[in-house]
Amino acid sequence: MSDTLPVPEPRFKGRIGNTYVDSEADVLTLRTPPEGAPNILLVLLDDVGFGQASTFGGPANTPTLEKLATQGLRYNRFHTTALCSPTRAALLSGRNHHSVHSGVITEMATGFPGYDGCWPREAASIAEILQGNRYATAAFGKWHNTPDHELSAAGPFDRWPTGKGFGYWYGFQGGEASQWHTPLFENTAPIEPPHDDPGWHFSEAIADRAISWIGQQQAAAPDMPFFAYFAPGACHSPHHVAREWSDKYKGKFDHGWDRQRQITLDRQKALGLLPAGTKLTPRPDSIPAWETCSADEKTLYARMQEVFAGFLEHVDAQVGRVVDAIEHMGLRDNTLIIYIVGDNGPSAEGSLTGTLNNMKTQLGLLDDVSTILSHIDEIGGPLHENHYPVGWAWAGSSPFQWMKQVASHFGGTRNGLVISWPNVITDHGALRTQFHHAIDIVPTLLDAAGIPEPRSVNGVPQKPIEGISMAYTFDRADAPSRRVTQYFEMLGNRAIYHDGWVAGCLHGRLPWLTSGGANFDDDTWELYNIEDDFSQSNDLARKELTRLRDLQDRFMAEAARYDVLPLDDRFAQRADPALKPSHMRGKKHFVYTPGVIRIGERSSPNTKNVHHTLAVEVTIPKGGSDGVLVCCGGIPGGYSLFIKDGKLYWEHNYYNDVRYRVESEGVIPTGHHVLSAEIKVDEEGKFGTGGTVTLRVDKATVGTGRFEQQVAGYFTVNETFDVGCDTVSPVSDLYQSPFKFTGEIVKVMVDVSETTFEELAGQHELHARWALATQ
Repeated sequence: MSDTLPVPEPRFKGRIGNTYVDSEADVLTLRTPPEGAPNILLVLLDDVGFGQASTFGGPANTPTLEKLATQGLRYNRFHTTALCSPTRAALLSGRNHHSVHSGVITEMATGFPGYDGCWPREAASIAEILQGNRYATAAFGKWHNTPDHELSAAGPFDRWPTGKGFGYWYGFQGGEASQWHTPLFENTAPIEPPHDDPGWHFSEAIADRAISWIGQQQAAAPDMPFFAYFAPGACHSPHHVAREWSDKYKGKFDHGWDRQRQITLDRQKALGLLPAGTKLTPRPDSIPAWETCSADEKTLYARMQEVFAGFLEHVDAQVGRVVDAIEHMGLRDNTLIIYIVGDNGPSAEGSLTGTLNNMKTQLGLLDDVSTILSHIDEIGGPLHENHYPVGWAWAGSSPFQWMKQVASHFGGTRNGLVISWPNVITDHGALRTQFHHAIDIVPTLLDAAGIPEPRSVNGVPQKPIEGISMAYTFDRADAPSRRVTQYFEMLGNRAIYHDGWVAGCLHGRLPWLTSGGANFDDDTWELYNIEDDFSQSNDLARKELTRLRDLQDRFMAEAARYDVLPLDDRFAQRADPALKPSHMRGKKHFVYTPGVIRIGERSSPNTKNVHHTLAVEVTIPKGGSDGVLVCCGGIPGGYSLFIKDGKLYWEHNYYNDVRYRVESEGVIPTGHHVLSAEIKVDEEGKFGTGGTVTLRVDKATVGTGRFEQQVAGYFTVNETFDVGCDTVSPVSDLYQSPFKFTGEIVKVMVDVSETTFEELAGQHELHARWALATQ
C-alpha cells in the first residue's frame, strides 16, 4: 500500500508494435483495498448527551443502538469537542479541531489560524484517504464544515463533502435545519424537498438515500467496500418529529428534570456503565428546580421533552433501517459500524424557558411561556423551530456537570459510543473503559482497513494524524488506555486530561446566554481524579495544588502546539461579518436575473436595520399573474415581495410570531412595470428598529404601511434568498412554497444605500445601478 495519494497509475507492461497484430496488450488490473478491508458505516447523531439514549441509561428508546451494543462494544469514556463543526472536523480528519482551523462553528470563524473555519488541504479527511484506496464513499445528512463565504453556487467546493473525498452527498449545509422543510443539496446542486408530501422527513429521506446508494454501489462493484457517513440533523433543534413518535412518551416526564437525572443514574449503574460508587453531580443554582416551576411551565416543559425523546427514538429507527438493509444484502459480518451518540453534550441553547424559534433565542430574545403554551399541540411540527429548556439538557448529561459548549466538564464532551464488527469483535455486549476522543476514529478506521497514514495527498504534504487507533480495545477489555493526554477548549471553557486526571475551568458565560465574557485571569480551575471519580463530583484543586499547576502548564503547552491560542470567549460577537471573508463586503447595489435561487442569506444583501429598496422589473400578462418576486428566509423569519390575487404585497415575518404586511390598493395592471417596496427605518443601525414601507407600481404609490420591529440578525440558519419563487419553506402564510411567479421577471434590484427612490429612478446607467425607468 502506498503512503502517497493518489496512487500512481501502473506502468504499461505490454509490447507495442506497428499494429495490434504484432502488439501485446496489458489489460489494466483494478486496484483493490487490502484483503478483508471492511465496509464502514459511521453514524454521528447531533446534540445528544451521555444520559439521553436508553443504551446508556437514558429515557429515549434506542433499539438499534442497543442491538449493535449487544453485537459489539459499548464505550463509556469517549469524548467530543463540546461543539458541532469542531467535532466533525476532528472526527473526519483525525486531528484536533484547532489543528484543522475549526476551533468553533463555521458561522463564528475569526481571523486566527485555529479559528478561521478553513479546513486545510494538509489534513485530508478519512473519505479522501479511503477513496484513494478504492473505497466507494458517500455522506448523508448534515455538513457543517464549509465556511460561510464558500457556501454559494460560486464555490469553491473544496470544503464541501464532494471536495473532501465523498463521491456522493445528500444533505444540508450549516448547523441546523427544519426536518420538514430541509434546504437540500445533492452533491453541490441545491434541490427541493417534495412540497406535495406533508409527511416527508429529513431523517427518513437520508436513510432512503443511504440504502439506495449502498445497494447501487454493491450491485455495480461488489468487490469494492463502501464508506458511508450518516450524520442526521437529529437531535439538534428544531426538534421535529411526527406525533406518533412523541406521543409514545406522554406523561413519562411529568416527574421533571431533577428526578430524571436520578432515574438515569440508577439505570446507568444497573447496566454496569458506571462504577457503583458514582455520585450524581448537583444542579447548578442557575438552573431552576423542577418543583419551583408553575403548573403551566411543567405542562409545557414535559411536552417539549416528550418531543425530544420521540425525535431521538425516530432517528435511531432510521439508522436501524440502514443497518437492516446492510444485513439483508449479506454484508453485515464484514461491516464495521461506529455509532457515536452525539457530537457534543445536550444543548442548552433553548434558554431557561424553551423556545418556539431557536434563531430568536440565539439573539437573546426569549419566548414567553404562555405564548409557547398556546402552541403546545404544534410543537414538533413544521410551524416552529422548537427547542426544550435548559433543565432537560442538564438532565440529559447525567451524571455529569453542564452540557454542550462546556468543554471543561464531561457534560459537554462525554458521549456514548458503540462499535460493532461481527467478523472481528467477538466480545459481544461488553464494556470498554479506555479514554478516547473523536480524533481517534480515523486511525481506527485505517487500522481496520489495513491502510497506511498518507504522507502526501493530491501533491500536498500532510500534517501527522493526531489520533490513536482504538483497535487494540476490540479484543482486550483490560488494555491500558493508549491515549495519555488530551486537551479540550471551546469558547474559553477548557480542560486537560492527563494520565487519569482532569483539570478544567468553566469560563464566564453560561451556555444558554449569547453574550458576556470574563477575564481569563480570574478563572477558577477544578481538579478531578477520574479513575476514582467517574462523574467529576469531587474537586481536589485545593488539595493537589502542585498537580493542578502541572496540568495548567500542560494545557498551555498543548494550546500552543495545536493552535488553540489566542483564547477567545466571544459568542454572538463572533457572528460579525467583518471578522471573516465576504464577497458582499462594501457592496450596496445588487442586480439579479431570473432563476437565481438558494443564495445563502450570508451571501445576499443585508437589508436588516437599514434603509433599502426592493425593485423588480416585470411583465404582467393578460389575465394577471401571481407568485413571489423576491424573498429571503422561510417559516422562521424573513421578508417577501410577492403578488397574490393580482395585488402586490410586502411582508416581514418576525420569527413566525408577528407578520407585518403591506398590500397594494388594487391589482397590478397588465404590461411592463417596475414594482418596488421602499423601506425606511426609524433609526439606521438600531437593533430591530421599526420603519415604514411604500409600495409602488412604476412611480405611483399604491400602498403604505408600518412595521414596529424587525428580525435584526439572521432570519434562519440556512434558508435562502430567491428570485421568482420561495424555495424550501414559505416566508408568508398567504402562500405555499415554491409559489413561482407566473409572469415574466426581467431583473431584480436590491439597494441598501441611503439613496431615495426618486434618486434611483432618475438614474439610467445600468452599469452603475439599475435604473428604475418606467414604460
